[in-house]
Amino acid sequence: MKRIALLSFVLLIIAAPAMAGELNLSVAASLKEVINELSTSYNAKHPATVFIKNFGPSGTLAGQIENGAPVDLFIAANNQWMDYLKEKNLVDGANAKMLAYNSLVFAGTTTKKVASMKDLLKLDKIAIGSPKSVPAGEYAMTAMTNAGIDKQLAGKLVMAKDVRECLMYAELGEVDGGFIYRTDALLAQKAKLLFVVPQILYPRVTYPMALTVKAAQNEEAKAFYLFLQGAEAKSVLQKYGFILK
Repeated sequence: MKRIALLSFVLLIIAAPAMAGELNLSVAASLKEVINELSTSYNAKHPATVFIKNFGPSGTLAGQIENGAPVDLFIAANNQWMDYLKEKNLVDGANAKMLAYNSLVFAGTTTKKVASMKDLLKLDKIAIGSPKSVPAGEYAMTAMTNAGIDKQLAGKLVMAKDVRECLMYAELGEVDGGFIYRTDALLAQKAKLLFVVPQILYPRVTYPMALTVKAAQNEEAKAFYLFLQGAEAKSVLQKYGFILK
């Protein structure tokens, strides 16, 4: 009987994190402040919930999920990486929702007059998220290509691991400027928003979110997912400059 009791105790300890409401989030880097604020607010009402947050480029996060990372909720910064996981049957595509929208801008500390895509030709170094994994970089590359300046700028591009690193390079003056989201520009301390990239040049910036297939039995994940669709979440998103429609 003692051995059975001991085994039961060990199994209880192993299961404790899940029973305590452990919630694993993988979220696009540009949503860091929003998710941090909302998870803190949620915790105030649900103190037993344990958030484990992973912020980064959407492509990298999708790859981690594909490789078995224990993720309950995925929020991407474009439709591409969400669709990728849908095709792999790794997220609940049928119940996926659009959290918010954003826009692409160019910001920096350069003293040169930069007010349009063509003015980028005057610059020496331009930060851009790696297009293969960073949606902001892919949006930027599409915009440069459609503006007909991609080949002329190719040798001036400084690749960053995510949109926040682009902002950091611009803030530190390591580049003349960088392609970031409007919401990132609102957080900048030194870099100034120089111009808004014309929407006609690139697809609209979207933030789709979905529960992973692994989260099917995680009631805490379902509850937080619904919370992100509510009035409080929408208010916080708007506060940080995100667009809801």
